[in-house]
Amino acid sequence: MEQLIRDAQKKNPDAFEQLIQGQMQMMYKIAKSILNSDEDAADAIQDTILACWEKLDSLKQERYFKTWLTRILVNKCNDQIRRRKNCIPMEKIMEKPAENHELLNLEWNETLSHLDKKYRLVLMLYYVEGFKTSEISKILEIPESTVRTRLARGREKLTLLCRADEKGRMLS
Repeated sequence: MEQLIRDAQKKNPDAFEQLIQGQMQMMYKIAKSILNSDEDAADAIQDTILACWEKLDSLKQERYFKTWLTRILVNKCNDQIRRRKNCIPMEKIMEKPAENHELLNLEWNETLSHLDKKYRLVLMLYYVEGFKTSEISKILEIPESTVRTRLARGREKLTLLCRADEKGRMLS
């Protein structure tokens, strides 16, 4: 085994593969006992193998290879646990109903198309793009009071359009 380690330290991929294959069962048992998940154990083992390949030349004494490898594996398992704490399990996330954003955008654009351009533009900048009234004022180079007035009148016109639509009248 010591000769395999020396060859692997010289970046011989065949020697490294043979060395790791001899440790896989031990690594799986340890990772599985720490993480309780095959997927997480596989991730930790993969991270361990990569770290081992990159840092094998830092191993001082070949006889401590197994101890060194095990320490790396335990650290990688602990990394997995820390990452898991920062994640919210899918079961805890409430599923939101899917919204058809294209349909909503079509309806919004259709409704806005019946408004005068000055109202339509201010409403789009405010509600769709999320600009503040002060920002819209700068963009359009008009007083902020005018922006607020156009927002208010635009909302009133939208309300009238929606009520007319609900009553089945033609939009004009």
